[in-house]
Parts: sequence; structure tokens; C-alpha cells
Amino acid sequence: MRTRTLTLLAATVSAGLALSACGANSAGSGNSGDSKSSASAPAGGGASGKVGVILPETATSARWEAFDKPMLQAALSAQGFSADIQNAQGDNQKFSTLADGFISSGVKVLIIAPSDPAVGAAIEAKAKNAGIPVIDYDRPSLGGSAGYYVSFDNEKVGEIQAQGLADALKSKPGANVVQIEGAPTDNNATLFANGHDKVLQPLYDSKALNRVQKQAIDNWDAQVGGTTFEQIFTRVNGKVDGVVAANDELAGAVITVLKKNGLNGKVPVTGQDATPAGLQAILRGDQTLTIFKPIKEEAENTAKLAAALAKGDTAAADAIATGKLHDPKNNRDLKSVLLQPQLITIKDIKTVVQQGYVKASDICTGDLAAKCTENGIS
Repeated sequence: MRTRTLTLLAATVSAGLALSACGANSAGSGNSGDSKSSASAPAGGGASGKVGVILPETATSARWEAFDKPMLQAALSAQGFSADIQNAQGDNQKFSTLADGFISSGVKVLIIAPSDPAVGAAIEAKAKNAGIPVIDYDRPSLGGSAGYYVSFDNEKVGEIQAQGLADALKSKPGANVVQIEGAPTDNNATLFANGHDKVLQPLYDSKALNRVQKQAIDNWDAQVGGTTFEQIFTRVNGKVDGVVAANDELAGAVITVLKKNGLNGKVPVTGQDATPAGLQAILRGDQTLTIFKPIKEEAENTAKLAAALAKGDTAAADAIATGKLHDPKNNRDLKSVLLQPQLITIKDIKTVVQQGYVKASDICTGDLAAKCTENGIS
């Protein structure tokens, strides 16, 4: 499975960018490494040359162009690189073509976030033959040969979401839960789902909660997610007490269905990416929580890794990537930087705004102005 995964603008980036986005295993169980290396990781510095970056798409998540691209550009430039950042727009053939171009031009490092892990693995084999180091950015290419992976602890994301929902349903023994998961081709979505199950399966087993259905949504398509949830909702005659939605876009689609049935704000719904729409849904009381993933940290750690690899300094790279992700396809542990996700409920929204990822003016509109004031958002 994969993710559809994200989120918001930083102070170092043009404050005018808006967002509405997303977005992540011991033998199938997930990101078990730590992330202590992230913020305090030693900088590579003094790098030079060209780095090629390929981002996956823009259709399902504004994060890639609004945040990842400018933040990677700034971070790689700070390390001394000339960065060429392209977006494959969800087209696997275009992704491969862009990679071929970067490899043939002899980039110092190739950074990729493929929609399809098999595409990423094929690209990594070509890059390895050309002697070009590859960093998996945000999404791992399972079965591939990249030396390093930078992302968030995505199983932890799922655990936080599931625990938040379980806490919201404590007063409802046997509550009916629906899980609307991300794309089955996105390993991040698999990790989110693993985290959900880690928390929720024991509760299902003990009958504290009841799982109505768990459904992955192809391509993280919110419209399909909404239709799927509505079909489930109808099948159980509206007896849904809580919904794990893997990201804010899927959460929004679920909330639309609940609203049609007068249940928005009454049925807890999770999300991810701290998008403006997701934060507004939390302010309205329609969404219970979201997950904030500070992309600037992800970009900066990737740039530091790239600088070390461009100089052939694997010791410096290993000092940055102190975590690991198990790749069950080739039974290896991929050296990783696994950053910590943050739970965002209504009282935490001000943190996202204060860090510059979302502007107060983007969310504190109309009837939400008073809510923002009440929660210290300005």
C-alpha cells in the first residue's frame, strides 16, 4: 500500500503558497528506527554539482509543489548543490523518462519519491549501474537498491491516528469503526494501516470496538473514498461510530457523507497532513485530529545526506541516517532518517500556524474567526 498522503508552508519558503494536500516495517511491520539524527544531524556542507529530484504528482496532494519542492530547493542550495526538481504528475512513464535523463546527465545524487515502488526499484538499478547514489524521499522503493531513505515514522502516524480514535470512542463500548486506508500500491499507506491495526486489532479482539470494514482506496482518490464510505455507511444502515481516514482529503470525503446524514461532529474522524481544509474541519468539530509532518525537516535531512553521498562520505551519511526500514521484498534493512509525526487536535493548530506551515488567514475565515481567537490562533 502507499500514502496519500500532506501539509503546509514554512517561514523559509514563500509565505503565499497555499496547501490542500497529502500523503507511509520489520517483515511487514514498520519503521522501527529512531529519528534522533534528524534535527541535530551533522551537515554535509561544501557540496557542489547537480542533484536530480523527481516528485510523484500534484493531483491528490498539494504538498509536493507547495512545500517539498521549495523546501528541497532551499535545502539543497544551502548545501551547495544546483537542484533540478521535476514532478512526474502521476505518470510512471514520465517518472522513468525523467530519471533516465538525470542518470545520463550524470547527476551527483538522485532523489526520488515514486508513486509505484516497482518503478523506483527499476530506476535505482539503472542509477546503481551508473554509479549514482539514490535517496528514497518520503516513499521507499521496496525491492530497490537505494542506499538511504528519508521520511517520517509512518507506522507511528497510523498508531497516533488509531489511538486518537480509540480515545474518542472510550465511552462507546463496541463502537462500529470503519477504516478508509490509502492506496494499496503506496508503502506509506501500508505502514499507516499497520499502525492502525497495531492499536485497533486488540480492541477488536476484546470487543471494545467492532471493525465494520477496512478498505484501501486506489490512488488515494478522495472521490472514490467518499463513494466507498457511503456504500459502507448505507450497508450498515448508518451504524458507524468512528472512522479512521488515512489523510485529510479522505477525511473530508467521509465528512461530506456524514454531513448529508446529520452526523458530522458526532462521529469521530481522523486525518493526516494538517492541510488548511483539515484544520478548518477540526475547528468546526467535524474532524477529530490530523497529523503534522514538518516537511522542512525532511528536506533538510535529505540535503545533508545528499551532500555526504556526493563526497563519498558514507560515515557522515550513516551518522545522519540512524534509523532503519525493513524491506521485505529483498530482506534488507534500509538506512533511514525517520522523523517524528505530531498529533494535532484543536488545541495544537496554533503550533502549525506558528511554525509557518499554514497562515492564520487561510483558516480563520468567516465563522471560524471566533474559534481561532478562542484557540490562540493568529
